[in-house]
Amino acid sequence: MSEEDEQIMQRRRKLQVLRRSTIPFPNDFRRDALAGSLQREYAGSPAALDGCEVRVKVAGRLMSRRIMGKASFAHVQDVSGRIQLFLQRDHLPDGMYQDEFRQYDIGDIVAAEGVLFHTRTGELSVRVERIRLLTKSLRPLPEKFHGLADPELRHRRRYVDLIMSEQSRSVFRTRARIMKFMRKFMEKHEFLEVETPMMHPIPGGAVARPFRTHHNALDMELYLRVAPELYLKRLVVGGFERVFEINRSFRNEGVSTRHNPEFTMMEFYRAYADYRDLMSFTEQMLGSLCEHVLGSRSVVYQDQEIDFSGPFAEFTLLDSILHFHPEIPREEMTGLPALRSLAERFGVKVLADYGCGKIQMELFEKLVEHRLVNPTFITNYPLEVSPLSRRNDADHEFCDRFELFVAGKEIANGFSELNDAEDQSERFREQAAQKDAGDQEAMYYDADYVRALEYGMPPTAGEGVGIDRLVMILTDSPSIRDVLLFPHMRPED
Repeated sequence: MSEEDEQIMQRRRKLQVLRRSTIPFPNDFRRDALAGSLQREYAGSPAALDGCEVRVKVAGRLMSRRIMGKASFAHVQDVSGRIQLFLQRDHLPDGMYQDEFRQYDIGDIVAAEGVLFHTRTGELSVRVERIRLLTKSLRPLPEKFHGLADPELRHRRRYVDLIMSEQSRSVFRTRARIMKFMRKFMEKHEFLEVETPMMHPIPGGAVARPFRTHHNALDMELYLRVAPELYLKRLVVGGFERVFEINRSFRNEGVSTRHNPEFTMMEFYRAYADYRDLMSFTEQMLGSLCEHVLGSRSVVYQDQEIDFSGPFAEFTLLDSILHFHPEIPREEMTGLPALRSLAERFGVKVLADYGCGKIQMELFEKLVEHRLVNPTFITNYPLEVSPLSRRNDADHEFCDRFELFVAGKEIANGFSELNDAEDQSERFREQAAQKDAGDQEAMYYDADYVRALEYGMPPTAGEGVGIDRLVMILTDSPSIRDVLLFPHMRPED
């Protein structure tokens, strides 16, 4: 039997004793103070307790215990922090010290009542008058100095990681602050927050492979949404000229340090605006976000300093490739035979049906994307890889679209929306033909969305912002799993 199994067995025995003598999981204690609030008010000013008796009721998880004969010290941890308990056998009711407290285990959830004071070393503590077990912990916590050292265990057993790691708790508090700020920012700019369906009869809004499910009562196949885009644009048709949604999308694709099958995105649409309006808006939003969350527009991510103060750098997609690879002649970036040869030279896999735009995109992802550390807008995407974007007026092979890259990661994707119903119908047909030819990421033909456009959508621009990747950068987290409370993982053996 392992040491952990032995500890679990001992704890279960203690629980059985409790079951015979008392209510083992009581729910009648009400605390009146949090550790963090007490620390802020009294820890730095011992004089604040002079001449007054501050009585408190605290509760939390027992994280340490030092027994010294007739007296003991312990620390309890609640949602706000930790506070020390000081227990003396002769100042507690009969049996409470020997028969109860000394039987507690690290990890148990306890309640304590007493008076605040400062120890000789100056630590704020509770001189305990009563202590009580609220929840018996049946599994031992990891060794306190290392917590869960294995990253996979941290992600798989997030509940233990959160108990042991203040850093992990801080990441998710920061995530909540980021989302709260973004909501307030959008509302300040008169965007209406909406909710659109998570299950779609036709998947659309992004070039991605969907998850499938089946609705029994309606006897119909449904898809978890890959993006909320087409429903949000229906709302613009309906007259909501500024809308946004923060919610999950789902893509049945790979898992990596920057990809998870379900992810959080903020998507928004603004009538009577174009993609350049959204570039300026995004620059303002992210700079303000950094300053609000971190107190600075400069961020250190994985030892790289990133400056969000703006203006952000900007390249067209083709110019970005030539900027980082000036040895490539510009004329080789346009003709299909030359592009195929270029892709072969750089080890970029090209399928038989790839056109110039798709190959240019593949070259960009291989040669440029990872080199965009500071915020950088890439514009002028090929129409071939942008089935929902408005064509560029000067060159119909490209569209009015941008993507924002930070630390080598795509953070945002936006464009002037295609509001020509006939053009959209034709592009859907092309996507459907690609799907019939075997492209599982190609879009379906959405007749209802085309019908919505036929009623007329005003000139509009829209954008999606990847919340998870943004949180990664602002919390210096190397993997997307570090910023998801419960990332998807293979089942345990």
